[in-house]
This record gives sequence, C-alpha cells and structure tokens, in this order.
Amino acid sequence: MRRLCLLISILAVMQAQALSRAQSICAPGGCGLPASAIEANRWPNVRPLPIDEALLYDRDYRQIEAAFTMHSAPDSADSQSFGAGYTFVTVQETSGEWTRIGDDQWVRSDILSETITPSRFAGAMLPAAGELPYTVAWTLWHLRGSKTPGGPEAADNPFLYRYTRVYIYASVQVGGYNWYQIGPDQWAHQFKVARILPIEKPAAVDTHKWVSVDLYEQVAIAYEGSQPVFATLVSSGLEEWPTNPGLFHVYVRFPRTLMSGAYAQPDFYYLQEVPWTMYFDDQIALHGAYWHDGFGFRRSHGCVNLTITDAHWLFQWSQSEYDYQNNDLVGPAVYVYSSGEYD
Repeated sequence: MRRLCLLISILAVMQAQALSRAQSICAPGGCGLPASAIEANRWPNVRPLPIDEALLYDRDYRQIEAAFTMHSAPDSADSQSFGAGYTFVTVQETSGEWTRIGDDQWVRSDILSETITPSRFAGAMLPAAGELPYTVAWTLWHLRGSKTPGGPEAADNPFLYRYTRVYIYASVQVGGYNWYQIGPDQWAHQFKVARILPIEKPAAVDTHKWVSVDLYEQVAIAYEGSQPVFATLVSSGLEEWPTNPGLFHVYVRFPRTLMSGAYAQPDFYYLQEVPWTMYFDDQIALHGAYWHDGFGFRRSHGCVNLTITDAHWLFQWSQSEYDYQNNDLVGPAVYVYSSGEYD
C-alpha cells in the first residue's frame, strides 16, 4: 500500500512539473492563437475521398489464425499444409463444411473468422497552392486536447475521434517534444498527430505524377509536377522489415495479387487478393490493405499499406503516367524519405 501511495505521489509530482514547465513556457501571454483567430479557419480546407461501398465490400475477407490445410476439392487428399501465420483469404463459395478461397483451393469453413470489415478511412484531395493557411494533420488517437502544451488532457475539451482532420496553428517544445495547437486551448503531443508536409520536387524525379512517402509522419502525398494534389495516411515497414528510403519507379502493377513470404518462419504471411498493388522497390509495393485499420503507424513487412479507397485512387490516378502505345510501362516516381527520426 505504501508503494502504491509513493507511486501515485511520484506521478502527481511529475504531472505537476510538466504542467509547470508548460505554464512557464507560455507565460505570461499564453501560447498559440486565440480562439478569435482560429474561428476563421477552424477546419482544414481539404476534401476527403468519397467512400465507394461497392468497392469497399466487393469481397468477403476472412482470417485464418492457426495452421491450416488447403485442398484441391472438398475432402480431397490432394492438399497443401501451411503453418500458423498472418493469413487472410477471400471467400468464393461455401459448400457444406467447406469453403472455396480460390481456384481449386478449399479449406474447412470452421477455421475461418467472421467477415473482416476494411477500414473506412480515406485520404483527402488538396486545394491549390496557397489555399491552406496552416499545416494539416490527422489525429492518430481518440483524444481531448490539453489546455496547455505538456499538460494533461482536459475533460471539458471537445472529444476528437481518431482520423479527425485538424489544422496545426502553433508549435511549442516541451521536454524535447513538439506540442501542436489543434484548436482553441487544445494541444496535442507530436506522437498523437500525423502532419501533411509537402516537399519540393526532387531534381531526380522524372515523371509528372509522383508520390512521396514520409516514413516519419507515415503520410503519402501525390503530386502533379510541383503541386501536391492528394495526401493520406499509410503504414510502412516495421523496424525489422523497413521500407527503404530512396527514389524508385512503379515497375509493375496488379488490380489484385497474392502476397506471401517467410514460409515456415515465425513471420509467415499469406494474403490473398491484395488490392490495387503497385510494386516500386523489388518486392515492396504501394497497395491496399483490407486486414487492418492501423494507418498512421508502421506495421507492414516493408510495403506501404493504404486503405482500399486510397490505393484505388492512386492506382487510377497514376494510369496516365504509362505510355502503353510506346510500350513504356515505367510508372510514377516514388520518393521515400523521412522528415524526422524515431526515438
């Protein structure tokens, strides 16, 4: 009991010290913009992509969590065994206790999860140059802003859902980290938002349409020339399977494709019908991910995951970059970089 009391006391002191630091940073006139200045530009002037229900739910996606056997037909002895891994499949038809997940591919129905619901997050179309008065960001967590930089979340501040689009009106550093003003008396730690940070077109980019991937912010931006036209959250490779920085070109693309790797290893994965896939760095691709809703955080095996909505938009948008009549199948440039460093 004494240890618990001591821990509570220590936490209270730390919180008080953080609040004191924030107050001293902002004294005497306060930090950031006043509510009167914010009101004129309360919400970002961007247009989110519309959700196409038919596109989003045109497949019955399922997960297989344990080891499984795939048969060429129900009850067939002709089979192939797979170990437990990160396995997602699409249901084609069901016959009794069996489900077909592909041509001559059947599994027992009882190993399948319930239907997976893809993420409904969508990126946003950006306006012409000069029409965004402040940096735009998405909240990465459900949150209520802190009253001051470095302070605790305020119960009387408006509740913001994850993926809310916000402006960043000001920035203050507390304890080596940035705190961003996202509303009147609303501040959020830099780890709780992902910013859209357009960059100048690198000299080596040789296509009109190109894509930047900011590994630090986990944000991809589509450009036409020097003008950013679209931005969205992504999920790039984890530390052990990083997405490589550098300049690349999309060299092949598929509306749907199988992705599988690390067979018989702990990180084995088997993903059927990965949508709107554009390979740009060997086996690393921009593609839709129907199996998670963790956009804004690293979580892939190296690829750049997008929602189905966003991946489809990029796939269609980049179509004009290919010159099929002259057999030029080199796609848009993809510039991967990091605007910051992970702790």
